[in-house]
Amino acid sequence: MTSFSITVGDTETIRLDKFLSNTIIDYSRTQIQHAIQDGGASVDGRVQKASYLLSGGEEVEITISLPHNGPESIEPEPIPLDIVFEDDFLIMLNKPAGLLVHPGAGQPSGTLVNGLVHYTQHLSGINGALRPGIVHRLDKDTSGIIAAAKTNKAHRFLGKQFEERSVEKEYVGIVWGTWEGSGTIDKPLKRSRNDRTKYEVQDSGRPSKTDYEIVDSNKVMSVVRYFPKTGRTHQIRVHSECEGHPIVGDNKYNGGRNRTKGFTPEIQKKIEDILTPLNHHLLHARRISFTHPDTGQKVSYEAPIPDDMKKIMEAVNQFNG
Repeated sequence: MTSFSITVGDTETIRLDKFLSNTIIDYSRTQIQHAIQDGGASVDGRVQKASYLLSGGEEVEITISLPHNGPESIEPEPIPLDIVFEDDFLIMLNKPAGLLVHPGAGQPSGTLVNGLVHYTQHLSGINGALRPGIVHRLDKDTSGIIAAAKTNKAHRFLGKQFEERSVEKEYVGIVWGTWEGSGTIDKPLKRSRNDRTKYEVQDSGRPSKTDYEIVDSNKVMSVVRYFPKTGRTHQIRVHSECEGHPIVGDNKYNGGRNRTKGFTPEIQKKIEDILTPLNHHLLHARRISFTHPDTGQKVSYEAPIPDDMKKIMEAVNQFNG
């Protein structure tokens, strides 16, 4: 049996069952619907049906007794953790690319959470037994700063800031093609109808907004700073692709090495030499700022850009001219 407590963020009107299916990825839609039918879901303390319409700001709780698609409990593992900051309320970590945040279907172990429960028993339980301490997530192949809450009070305090969009985030990415200037990508996102592991721009999707600023650009690649204003799954990756500049190495969103086609053989060889060691996409969560759950002061934590990404950023300059 697993329980979840979720605060609904800003959203268009959405059915309760659809919201929970989109939010809780470790259970199938059928399993979630069964839990709702059994009276296991409540909104603001009142049991509701699957068709109940959410409009934003509600507190949703659901208890699922059916077996899920992942592990039953978290196995502590001595996974190395790069801890940027820690106190009695939170742990700030620099997650490497390739490390999944929490167990799920197909990967019951070897995740950041497995390492966290080995490191400490002091983690919030708001997101259930399989996601202790996890306030927000990064994609498996996205590196960078991530927060874990030690207490439920700290978790709720941080979670509210994410919902109110008062958390400030900065990412750095390397994309394909010439991209200049700065701007805002304001396009709604929704799970793909054809591939449930992907998201795409759809008018009926959830509002999604990303500010960006180009740091360096040439005919092959550009270095970009991103400032996401919403926190949708795959948001930066999808927004970059829809602008014609997918993240380098992002095979899911058209950023693979086949992008070298069309360049001269000389340029293709240079690109191959640069990307040969690469086994992940080039997106890094560099900085996050929010109000500390205990002191009430504005704090900012930063994860340095990984060495392999730094080398590629430096190598991008060789394409100038």
